[in-house]
Amino acid sequence: MNPLKQSALVLSLIFAPFLVNNLLVFVNSISPPCSSSSSDTAVFDAIASINPKAPLNAGKNRTSASCSHGSPTSCHVWDVACSEAVLGLARKPENVEWIKGLRRKIHENPELAFEEYETSKLIRTELNRMEIEYRYPLAKTGIRAWIGTGGPPFVAIRADMDALPIQEGVEWEHKSKVPGKMHACGHDAHVAMLVGAAKILKDREHLLKGTVILLFQPAEEAGNGAKRMIGDGALENVEAIFAVHVSHEHPTATIGSRTGPLLAGCGFFRAVISGRKGLASNPHHSVDPILAASATVISLQGIVSRESNPLDSQVVSVTSFNGGNNLNMIPDTVVIGGTFRAFSNASFYNLLQRIQEVVVEQASVFRCSATVDFFENDSTIYPPTVNDDIMYEHVKKVATDLLGPQNFRVVPPMMGAEDFSFYTEIVPAAFYYIGVRNETLGSIHTGHSPYFMIDEDVLPIGAAVHASIAERYLNERG
Repeated sequence: MNPLKQSALVLSLIFAPFLVNNLLVFVNSISPPCSSSSSDTAVFDAIASINPKAPLNAGKNRTSASCSHGSPTSCHVWDVACSEAVLGLARKPENVEWIKGLRRKIHENPELAFEEYETSKLIRTELNRMEIEYRYPLAKTGIRAWIGTGGPPFVAIRADMDALPIQEGVEWEHKSKVPGKMHACGHDAHVAMLVGAAKILKDREHLLKGTVILLFQPAEEAGNGAKRMIGDGALENVEAIFAVHVSHEHPTATIGSRTGPLLAGCGFFRAVISGRKGLASNPHHSVDPILAASATVISLQGIVSRESNPLDSQVVSVTSFNGGNNLNMIPDTVVIGGTFRAFSNASFYNLLQRIQEVVVEQASVFRCSATVDFFENDSTIYPPTVNDDIMYEHVKKVATDLLGPQNFRVVPPMMGAEDFSFYTEIVPAAFYYIGVRNETLGSIHTGHSPYFMIDEDVLPIGAAVHASIAERYLNERG
């Protein structure tokens, strides 16, 4: 061998390892995360044939958190692949059947406010299977579970569990087995969707940049489940909270919400107007509470029509009027009652004050006395449900990215009430609807109807929306 060739061979043996390692770095830098294509493998195998000692395991067997569990990216910056990954988990046939089965079990065995023992037990069984930690009980039957790092930030998702004292009128395979009780407001679906979201989030726990709190709340219909959950520490460390309600007004899987007031504050009143009993034939010997109560009912209508801004929607409705039952006798007392609604706390408590004043003062005009009970000790006053601007925009963004802009709607405020409002008074929050309307199935009846039913195709979609809202919140703030 001539001296020139010998020199070239020596130089190649000296520099080959360095060239190989630099080539490896270059290949690693241009290879997409989590890729394992045959071309990548061929490159690494070729390098190995040149230098068997090259550290190829860093590229060929990459299993970082961002690549495990089939996740295409870290999703720190959310993209289409992240949405598809979440929807893919929700739409797995075995997951769809599981979430439907869960909802049907709950629907067949409805439990009223603070009696949700079996519902709570079923939820805890599923959480145990998924190895999700939780605290129980809160508010008698409630659950506070958590998924993620265990550290901040903390974001909560809430589902209500209670049924209604209604006899189900829908004839189907999974009709309520409990006479006089029915899930006629969709809380069975709310629970199923949140448990479904827990499954998705647990599968993607390695991607979470904080902690998701799952709240399973009793007694929404009774009006004090949320308050008792809060009192028992449900919102500890929580900086934002979200919740969903099924709606027959929107097509299946369509999301609806709005910024600001979404649902009204709601209160009830019962007024006792007292006079003096006497014979109807000698009214001058009596003090007539029926006349006083009648004038009071008329005067109450002027609070909204003549005292309130017509652009600030409010309601005062008298729904009960009970006097005597002797047609020849003026009674000594009349009891009237009703409800009042408003979209701001200022308007709501102004209505409360004016109802008190009108009842008492109007009764005095007719020489009667009056007392008014607003049931404040029974926690039947709901404040308005007001969506935080930033949290609403988060829901809108997530729903639009996940389901497409055609499946998000800005909805008008409603005079209905929700005890989720108690959470909104403490932390930034957003409440939204998910459509269940399907004329073919007969899913067209409003909540609290004995014919209420849902399109179960909404369940995996609702789970995916919940999970995406929570994961993206943490990613953007973690």
